[in-house]
Amino acid sequence: MTGHTLVRGTTFLITGPAADVAAGTEGFYVDDTRHLSRWELSTDASLRVLTEEHDRQSASVILTPATPRNEDPAYSVFRDHTLGTGTLVEDIRVRSHLVVPGEVTVSFRFAADFADQFELRGTREYERPGEYSASTGANGEVLLAYERADYRKWTVVRASSPAVCADDRISWTLTLPPHGETSLRVEVVAGEGDRVPDPGARPAVFADVVREAQADSQEFLATAGVTEIAWPELRTAVAAGLADLADLRVPAPGRPDLRVPGAGVPWFLTLFGRDSLITSLSTLAYRPELAAATLRALAAVQGTTVAPDRVEEPGKIVHEVRRGELSRFGQTPYGRYYGTVDATPLFLVLLGRHRRVAGDGVAIELEDAARAAVGWMFRHGGLDEHGYLVYRTDGPGLVHQCWKDSARSICFADGELAEGPIAVCEAQGYAYEALLSTAEIAREVWQDAPFADRLFTRAAQLRADFADDFWLPGEDFVALALDGRRRRVDALASNAGHVLWSGILPTGLAHQVGHRLCAPEFFSGWGVRTLAAGQAPYHPVSYHNGSVWPHDTAIAVAGLARAGLTAEATRIAEGLLAAATHQPGNRLPEVMTGYARGETPHPVPYPHSASPQAWAAAAPLLIATALGSG
Repeated sequence: MTGHTLVRGTTFLITGPAADVAAGTEGFYVDDTRHLSRWELSTDASLRVLTEEHDRQSASVILTPATPRNEDPAYSVFRDHTLGTGTLVEDIRVRSHLVVPGEVTVSFRFAADFADQFELRGTREYERPGEYSASTGANGEVLLAYERADYRKWTVVRASSPAVCADDRISWTLTLPPHGETSLRVEVVAGEGDRVPDPGARPAVFADVVREAQADSQEFLATAGVTEIAWPELRTAVAAGLADLADLRVPAPGRPDLRVPGAGVPWFLTLFGRDSLITSLSTLAYRPELAAATLRALAAVQGTTVAPDRVEEPGKIVHEVRRGELSRFGQTPYGRYYGTVDATPLFLVLLGRHRRVAGDGVAIELEDAARAAVGWMFRHGGLDEHGYLVYRTDGPGLVHQCWKDSARSICFADGELAEGPIAVCEAQGYAYEALLSTAEIAREVWQDAPFADRLFTRAAQLRADFADDFWLPGEDFVALALDGRRRRVDALASNAGHVLWSGILPTGLAHQVGHRLCAPEFFSGWGVRTLAAGQAPYHPVSYHNGSVWPHDTAIAVAGLARAGLTAEATRIAEGLLAAATHQPGNRLPEVMTGYARGETPHPVPYPHSASPQAWAAAAPLLIATALGSG
């Protein structure tokens, strides 16, 4: 028994097996803030879990008093809970197993620390000088609140029947008929600002919240075309991924009419430039409306000025947008943070690919945003000054501004860390496709032939330069990056799969790279390792230096297919789909360890993997598209 994770937009709940919130990072979260740090059910006897089960909308647990072997428990407790937007609803039923009437006291102990996610996920302590308060109402209701200047978060706990309330608990004494049961309902509502729910408002009906969540997901899934996929394992994985993506849609900042892929639970449930874009690219053939929403949402927060404290520049696409306390007061740079080198070209890649699927509408609507993004690539991104897209490694926030953004991820084969400004290989591939697709839009949609010609010419030059500057002739592979001294960063890394996906390499070189990606040092049997085994920095339990990421593997599959290496692409896809069959509900995690398939009977989980996670959920959809639905 491992506990539950339920997700509904920017609301999620993480509990232990008994459905309690009691330890570590468990909690009830909304918009980057933990609104319950404690939520524990108790009765007048110690309880044990008999069984627990959950789906994506709700969870159920059955408990009984922990009696000795020779003593039968007097009653059972049935806990059912589900999430609405900003709401947790829990139904409790206590069923007697006795032939005489009885009584039992049921209590919830609770607390809200209103912690920011950045405080919980790291080792650093942050000063949070706000004030906490708790108050009880006359209608079985408790209000927990936190205020710091004009920042206010609150949590309301309220019951469907009269209860005894205190600042940290709510309890009932229930009368149990012989072999009968008594039920009650509790609702937790989270919010911000001054608009607290009216005292005594009727708690949400559990069944209604479940139906609303299920109806929303079913509408998203209804026309996805999953049944047309012939390959059974792929069809199952695609269905599981789509179900996760239905729950991971979050409102766009400033555009509540748009729902975009949030990156993942627990730490990334918000708009992320790179993650939302790659997820939208991966799902384009099945859910093109995600791409349209992502493009509009990112255009709405596109950079407009030079702001070094958040790495913002005109035309640049945002990396992430946060709403927590630490971001609000500038204690982290992530409130609206632009530290990404690849989101801007990926924005243009998605715009071009979406146009081919859904027509010219969004390309016409976002012309100004697209032109600004191109301008950023030339002026601030580095194409004019360095010939490539580059990022510095000494700014605020992240050291590395590519998808492998951990501090030691961009390194040489001997383990030496690369220093900036750095040009990572996959960003050049994205830039190449971005220039080509925007040129096509400029010529055919915007009717701007001179601009189109300029972009076509620059794309051709980038392709030629890339083959010269990034090729490692002794390895038949591409360099991971060029460092600040234009040295080839010679670690053999899975980023090369992204290079194949972009089409920047000539066919002969692409085939050499593709064959190498399929070799045992890269292909673990479950997926493509982020760093090939046998190199000094390789580590199978490293976040980016030897692990297997499903989205990264799916991009390699798409790259191999684009290069014409269909058999190789299929073999790697088979490995990833086999890994999916070992996961609960066929849900691919964010990342797995890099141990070889022959070493272990199942893929070994990475200890800090996010799940559910958007681009992992989208990985089977990208494979289905790349391989023609198998």
